[in-house]
Amino acid sequence: MDMFTFLLLAPFFLWASGTHVLAAGQIPLASVAASFSLTTSTVMPYPSATQSASDTSSFIASQWSLSKGHIQNGDTNVAFVNDPFPNSPAPGATVSNTSGPVLQVTYAAGTYGSADSGAQWYSLWNTTDGSQFQSMLLSYELAFDSNFNWVQGGKLPGLRGGTDVNDCSGGAQPNGTNCFSTRLMWRKKRARRRYKRIYAYMLTPNNMCSDSNIICNSDYGVSIDRGSFGFETGHWCRITLLVQLNNASGVANGNIILYFNDVQVISQQNLYFRTVNDFAIGGLYFSTFFGGDDSSWATPQTVHTYYRNIQMWGSSSPSLLSGQTINAALCSSCRFGSIVWTLSTSVLLTLFIYL
Repeated sequence: MDMFTFLLLAPFFLWASGTHVLAAGQIPLASVAASFSLTTSTVMPYPSATQSASDTSSFIASQWSLSKGHIQNGDTNVAFVNDPFPNSPAPGATVSNTSGPVLQVTYAAGTYGSADSGAQWYSLWNTTDGSQFQSMLLSYELAFDSNFNWVQGGKLPGLRGGTDVNDCSGGAQPNGTNCFSTRLMWRKKRARRRYKRIYAYMLTPNNMCSDSNIICNSDYGVSIDRGSFGFETGHWCRITLLVQLNNASGVANGNIILYFNDVQVISQQNLYFRTVNDFAIGGLYFSTFFGGDDSSWATPQTVHTYYRNIQMWGSSSPSLLSGQTINAALCSSCRFGSIVWTLSTSVLLTLFIYL
C-alpha cells in the first residue's frame, strides 16, 4: 500500500481497530448540546449485571419513568445481556461507555407490528422545576444481529411529545394540540443496501406536499427522499436526533437535525409540530418492531437489536429559526405524516474516510 492510500484510509483502519479519531465533520455530543443551549441532561440507567426478561421489564418500569408505569408492548422481548459486539465500538467523536450489559430487543420469527414484534414504551423526562422541554436531543448506540434480515423495514426509537400518550403512531393522526412523534425507521432498498429515515407524525401546512423534495401519501403522510444509507449488521453505531418545537402557534419554524456517528447528516427546518404553545416534548419514545401492517413485513427468523448509552439533553427554549407564517387557508386540511430522510452510503464514507 502506498503512503497516499494509507493516509486516505487511515481513519477507517483506526475505527476498525477501536481507536477513535476526530474525522472531519464529527461533533461530540456535549458540543452539539452546548451549541443549542441544551443545559439539562439525563442518562437512562442500566443494571450492573445481565437480567432475565421479567427482571429487565421490572427494572425499566421502575427506573425509566414510563408513562403507563409498565412496558406498553413486548415486555417479554427485552433483556439486559452481555455486549455481543465488544470489539466493534461505535465510531465517532463521542467516548462511549462499553462496560456492563446492553439492552437486547427480540423480534420473534413470524412477527410484525408493535403488538407482537419488538417492544414499545414512552419514557417521560420531567424537569425538577416544573418547566417543560421545548427542545430535546436524544442519543443512543444501536447494533443489529450479524444475521439480521431487514425484510421490508421496521421502526427504531425516537422522541415524542404532547399530552396524548397514545396517538401519533399506528395511523392515529395529530391535530396540533395532542401529540407528535419522531422515530427512525430502517428500510431495505435494492440488494444488500439498508437505509434509515426519520418517521414523524406532525402537521403539513403551507402546501408542504407540493415541494418537489416531498412525497405525500393520503394514508401514511409525507416522505422527504434523500437517497440511501446502509446500516451494517454486527457493528455498533450512534444515532443522535435533535427536535425543536415551533415557537409560536402560527409559525412553522420547527427544527430536526439527525447525526450519525457524530456527523450531521440531515437538517430540516420549517416544520410545524403544534398549534398551541403549552405543547411540550415529553421524552424517549422507545418503539421498535418490524412493520408495516401486514405479514409481508414479518421477520422470517428470530433476530435482535441492541441499545446502550441512551442519553438526552433538553431546554425550555423552542426553535429560534425564522420559519414560515402559517397560511390558515392552506392548513385547514393539515394532516399527519411520516417525514422520511435517507442518506447515501457514499456520503457517509466520504465524510468518515476521505475528509
